[in-house]
Amino acid sequence: MRQNNTWRDGNSVELLINGEGFYPRVFDCIRNARAEVLLETFIIAEDKIGRQLQQALVAAAKAGARVEVMVDGYGTFDLSTPFLTEMVDAGVTLRIFDPSPRMFGMRTNLFRRLHRKIVVVDGKIAYVGGINFSEEHIADFGDMAKQDYAVEVKGPIVADIHAASLSLLREATPKQSDPIDIPRATPTDNPAAGNSQMLIAVRDNNKHKADIERLYLQAIRSAKKRIVIANAYFFPGYRLLRALRNASRQGLEVLLIMQGQPDMPWVSACSRALYNYLLKEGVTILEYCERPFHGKVALVDDEWVTIGSSNLDPLSLAMNLEANVFIKDNTFNQQLYTHLKDLAAKTCKPISLERIMRGYWWRLPFVFICFHFARYFPAIAGWLPAHTPVLQPVKPEELLDDSDNKPTICEQEKTV
Repeated sequence: MRQNNTWRDGNSVELLINGEGFYPRVFDCIRNARAEVLLETFIIAEDKIGRQLQQALVAAAKAGARVEVMVDGYGTFDLSTPFLTEMVDAGVTLRIFDPSPRMFGMRTNLFRRLHRKIVVVDGKIAYVGGINFSEEHIADFGDMAKQDYAVEVKGPIVADIHAASLSLLREATPKQSDPIDIPRATPTDNPAAGNSQMLIAVRDNNKHKADIERLYLQAIRSAKKRIVIANAYFFPGYRLLRALRNASRQGLEVLLIMQGQPDMPWVSACSRALYNYLLKEGVTILEYCERPFHGKVALVDDEWVTIGSSNLDPLSLAMNLEANVFIKDNTFNQQLYTHLKDLAAKTCKPISLERIMRGYWWRLPFVFICFHFARYFPAIAGWLPAHTPVLQPVKPEELLDDSDNKPTICEQEKTV
C-alpha cells in the first residue's frame, strides 16, 4: 500500500469528542458532497446512527456524488437486506473487507481486520479517528456509551488521506470488478487552511507494518517535558514500555489514561499486568471510570499529537489495518492536554503501586505468560495461511429478496 510519509504544512484541525461532536459534522459534510465520498470503518450498526449515516450517503449519491463505502467483514456483519438495498439502489458502492463464511455459527475472520476510520469528502475535507458508526458512541446509549475522539482536517494533508484510502480501494478490489478510476488528489489541490503540520500514517501487512509504532517511539524518545497517552487497549511491546519507563526516569511527566470500566474485561486485565513495571519508575497511571474508554490519542511536549484508530496492543500494532493522523500544533496540543487533564481530575481514579503489588507474587506467572504470548502472537498468527485482503462489492443482484430484516452480509459471505 502506497503511503507518503511527508509532513504537510498549512492545515487546519478540529477536535471532535464522542459521537455528539463527530456525527452531526460528518453527516452534514457527506450530505453536501457533490463529487465524491470515500468512507472506511470497522463498524456500521443498523441503529439510529447507522440509519443517519445511510441517509446521508443516499443523499450524496442521489445528488450525483460517487460514494464508496468500505466496511470490515467482521465488525460489520449484520446489516439487513432493506438497509443495504436502499443504499445500493441509490448508487452507493458498498465493499466488504475480507468477508468469510461462518463456521458452526461463529465468525472466522478474526485477524488482520480493516480497523481504520476515515472519511474524505470531495477531496477537500477529511475525518480520522476511532469512532465507529454506532449509537454506542453517544451518551443516549447509557452507562456503556464509549468515550472516543476524531478530528476534522482541511488543507494539503487531505490529499494524503485521500491517497491512503484510494490505495486500499484499488489494491484490495478484485481485478474482475469495475476498475477504480477515481483520480488521485495532490496536495496542491487544496490551499493552506491553517498552521498545523500533519502526517497520515497507516499500518498494513505489507510495506507499512510498523509505521505508527515507529512514530510513537520517535516522539516518546525525543520528549523533553511530558508524555500523555490515553488508549483503550494498552498492551504494547517492550520497546515502547521501555521508552516510557526511561522518560519517567529522566523526570518527564508520563501519564497514562486507561480503561477502568472496560467493555472487554480480559483486555484490561492484560494491561494491568504491566502496571507494576511502569509505576515503580514513576509513571502515573489513571483509570477512566465514567464509561468504557475507546479513544486512541496521545500527546508529547507542547506540540506533537496523534489521534486515530490504532490501539497500543498486538492486534493494532502488528495485525490490523490502522490509520492515525500525526499533528504538530501548539494550540491543538494544549486543547487536548486541557481536556485530558480535566478528564483525569473528574472521572479517573489513580492506580497506586501498593495496590498493584497486593498479591503480585501469584500474578507474576500470569504477567510473564501474557506479555510474551502477546508479544509473539502476531508471529504465531503469521503461520496461518496467508491471503490477499479483498474488498468484495455488494451487488444489487446478490441482495436477498426479503423484507424480514435478517442479516444479509453474512449470507453474501457464503458466495465469496
